[in-house]
Amino acid sequence: MKAEDVRFMWLMVFFDLPVRTREQRRRATRFRKALKDDGFLMLQFSVYARVCRGQDAVDKHIRRVRVSLPREGSVRTLQITDKQYARMEVMLGLASKTERLGTNQMVLL
Repeated sequence: MKAEDVRFMWLMVFFDLPVRTREQRRRATRFRKALKDDGFLMLQFSVYARVCRGQDAVDKHIRRVRVSLPREGSVRTLQITDKQYARMEVMLGLASKTERLGTNQMVLL
């Protein structure tokens, strides 16, 4: 496979987890830590994104998200192309420093 044949994808994880009890907060923290340990960037408190090199990598990281799911709450994933991700518009606030790096982080793959 040639370098130009590789399609970079972004995997996004959206979640809403209960945090009323101490144990729920602990599970939510463990889930966020698992996402960060797997290379996800926090875009907002409950929205994380990760660049992947092709569909096989997307599938691998979806499996990892499934393994780290907490017992309750709502967790969703969405995969989009790098071109679609680049069209995201920050309407209020600023993109984080890590997020502003954009596709430069792909060099690290």
